[in-house]
Amino acid sequence: MELAGKIAIVTGGASGLGRATVEAYVARGARVAIFDLNEASGNAVIAALGADNVAFWNVNVADEDSVKAAVAEVVEHFGALHICNNFAGIASACKTLSKKGVFPLDQFMPVININLVGTFNVARYAAEQMANNEPFNDDGGRGVIINTASIAAMEGQVGQLAYSASKGGIVGMTLPMARDLASYGIRVNTIVPGLIHTPLFESIPEAAYKSLENSVCYPPRLGKPAEIAHLSVFIAENDYVNGECIRLDGAIRMQPR
Repeated sequence: MELAGKIAIVTGGASGLGRATVEAYVARGARVAIFDLNEASGNAVIAALGADNVAFWNVNVADEDSVKAAVAEVVEHFGALHICNNFAGIASACKTLSKKGVFPLDQFMPVININLVGTFNVARYAAEQMANNEPFNDDGGRGVIINTASIAAMEGQVGQLAYSASKGGIVGMTLPMARDLASYGIRVNTIVPGLIHTPLFESIPEAAYKSLENSVCYPPRLGKPAEIAHLSVFIAENDYVNGECIRLDGAIRMQPR
């Protein structure tokens, strides 16, 4: 896929991995719709990249009506939809059972609803619009969906139960979604990040930060949002990448704690 002239949706695009991906797409001539709840940060991205290139929608990814309406508005605004990156998500820290009792269901379900259901919710409505595109290559390609999991899907640590379950679900639906959408010329892939330096890491003690860096095999540092964005660009551009879950983690394998 040639990115110039294409239209993308990036959930969680107002900051972190999402913003880095928005910047990478715009640099290659694509225009981007940001789905996020942080309007101030979204407007900051627009100010930096230009209102002709980026637009913002205040979207709760787990809300069906919000997503359905916003995806339709993106197509009305930009004229089409070719790429969907799902980055929006939340984390939690709670054990199945601890001295405080069992994992409260009202803490478990929001993580599942935003991370897993939210990803599916946006992907399905994005696919519906992509299916209307005229093919842009000789293979009948009409679009690509790029979801985001985590190495916690494979190596969840103590207290990561809800987060790991949500990300494991994203890994699990990658291949069947790719198979479901193959006849429409829509590819589906998942990025599986390791420890990526987002603003969250700036608040932890230096000793803890260094310990995390040293846990990475090579290179011995945290990943950069731009490296995730680079992988998004590669997946979007390479039409033979389909049904894959690609780890980007410096060969780290997480320990139980």
